[in-house]
Amino acid sequence: MNNNTGLRKNKHLNERERYAIELYLRENYTIQEISKRLGRHKRTIEREIARGTVYLQNSDLTYRKVYCADVGQRKYIENGKNKGPQLKIGNDHKLARYIESKIINEKYSPDAVLGEIKAKGLQFKTSICTKTLYNYIDRGDVFLRLTNKDLPVKKDGKKRIYQKIKRVAHKNLKGCSIEERPQEADERVEYGHWEMDCVVGKKENQEVLLVLSERKTREEIILKMPNKTQESVIRAIDVLEFKYKKRFREKFKTITVDNGPEFLDFKEIEKSKIEAGRSRTKIYYAHPYSSWERGTNENINKLIRRFIPKGTDISKISKAKIKSIEKWINDYPRRIFGYKSAKEMASTC
Repeated sequence: MNNNTGLRKNKHLNERERYAIELYLRENYTIQEISKRLGRHKRTIEREIARGTVYLQNSDLTYRKVYCADVGQRKYIENGKNKGPQLKIGNDHKLARYIESKIINEKYSPDAVLGEIKAKGLQFKTSICTKTLYNYIDRGDVFLRLTNKDLPVKKDGKKRIYQKIKRVAHKNLKGCSIEERPQEADERVEYGHWEMDCVVGKKENQEVLLVLSERKTREEIILKMPNKTQESVIRAIDVLEFKYKKRFREKFKTITVDNGPEFLDFKEIEKSKIEAGRSRTKIYYAHPYSSWERGTNENINKLIRRFIPKGTDISKISKAKIKSIEKWINDYPRRIFGYKSAKEMASTC
């Protein structure tokens, strides 16, 4: 009893002290005596005894209350796991259901969901940031149905390393190189400059998708073709010209393509089928092995793959389904535009 240990403040009881409490209670020490021996406040000892007390059965089937250091330590560890701030989304079930529906059913990214909520001024009890939402999904116990498997893309934070290659002439020597493309197209300051590519399905000789992506607004046009040939590409562009008529030349000022064989007949792609002897657009060819020169195409193709994974038989996908995918892409909120959609951006051009 003759010790000079001062009362320990703001320090939790440790496992050794809990075993000491159990031993002192067996020897019938009072709470006041135990608090003095351990240098702890009386209320600290009382709370610990209440936490670790269990009922044990006697030989005559009666019960007695006993403090158990192991039980007290186990409850202390369990309570420690529950420390920290409560989940912001915990009391906003409406927001949780909205996020789940957007990501699982409508294939939105977490950032797009939260951005759309802010852009449209949707009202919920609470608000969270993109990083917090990713953390909630990582935990796996916040949402009823939403998991990491439902996310369209989850990057590992590593930036892709592009190898420097020597700039060589494009494959189609008679066509115009991307280096000759107007500055307005390069800088995305003018509407009407597109990138074009093909999205293949199970096999290249089966039906494919011809996709056109507008560089400034990210507007998307998707057309179904019977195969990946020059004739099919020219026929698809003809369909667009007959649709837009005289507006075609203004809407499609330039089109940038890769050096695939289906795009090599630039003269027929450029030649108008409505106005004889006139061109309807201008074709430019990117450098070989330089897909980043058509970055808009490549990024939007990833959105298409959310609905049409690689290896899918495109012939089994209806035109109505393709149009619904096109509409989804054009209505998708884009962070680069303050979460406005490509449709909204195109309407202002």
